[in-house]
Amino acid sequence: MTATTLPLGNTDAALSRARPLAIANWLFGVAALIFVMVVVGGITRLTESGLSITEWKPVSGAIPPLTQAQWLHEFQLYQRIPEYQQINRGMTLAEFKNIFFWEYLHRLLGRVIGLAFALPLLWFWLRKAIPTGYGPRLLFLLFLGGVQGAIGWWMVASGLSERTDVSHVRLAVHLLTALFIFGAIVWTALDLRSPGAARRRFPTLGIWAVAVLALQLMFGAFVAGLDAGYAFNSWPLMGDQLYPTAAPWLDPLLRNFVDNPITVQFVHRWLAFGVLAAAILLARQVKRAGGRRESALVHALIGTQILLGIATLLTGVDLHVAVTHQAVAVLLLASFVLASHRLAVLRPA
Repeated sequence: MTATTLPLGNTDAALSRARPLAIANWLFGVAALIFVMVVVGGITRLTESGLSITEWKPVSGAIPPLTQAQWLHEFQLYQRIPEYQQINRGMTLAEFKNIFFWEYLHRLLGRVIGLAFALPLLWFWLRKAIPTGYGPRLLFLLFLGGVQGAIGWWMVASGLSERTDVSHVRLAVHLLTALFIFGAIVWTALDLRSPGAARRRFPTLGIWAVAVLALQLMFGAFVAGLDAGYAFNSWPLMGDQLYPTAAPWLDPLLRNFVDNPITVQFVHRWLAFGVLAAAILLARQVKRAGGRRESALVHALIGTQILLGIATLLTGVDLHVAVTHQAVAVLLLASFVLASHRLAVLRPA
């Protein structure tokens, strides 16, 4: 018997130590923290705050500047990077403190989530309370959390020397990794809440639906990173055309789907209806299987999300609307995971 899992031939004493419901509730708490962090990350991006902290100090960085001298030191570090020199030259210390707050809060949440995952995991491990088969999965999620921290710095580092912002590609990697961890944690918690803590296989329809949603989320990150939401603030047309024919076109062709703000906004606009189709298929399938509440949740969130996307454009990327749009995207992912898990329970492969 290992310290992380119960053996296949469980004794009554071993079974009494397993705490699947307690572990599930803990994981749902961690998922809630990740949700908050993604929302704060959206605010950080929309307020152009992400480059305000120019060093990566995983431990000592948890303590913010406390004296005037420390604040001036942080401000001087920021004044060395291209974003300040080319865009924010003349910014006051008070203005710097405003953008510093959001990046600091985002990083602090990352540290809190790391501790909120690692310390209870260690406790459950020592108590031998982790059901059979879940130890490796939980350790992998812990590892992914550490990788995500490194990805976050890799993203920030892209904007410290030559660029005036972070790489939108690295931003997309950072966001998608966070959402993968979020989805995996929710799925694991749902497994643990199943009778006997049975592990379920992700249904094929659920995989396709989540894949389409992930593609849309990637383009959403491209839109945010390229400030593509400001390119056209009309809907359904971009100006007076479906796609502006006078818009610049990059070479080679495929580069437009990554680096051209107008093309990226166009794809993000209309791929939303591909996600809508996937959501409807998933919702109908789970409803037929008996999951009426999960079906209703998916329908409600996909409709809300599309309306918020349109509102984000029409308001010229209003901060509150755009942040709500990102928050509902995370909830939509959770609803896809929930519906897929319900489908796996009701119609096991």
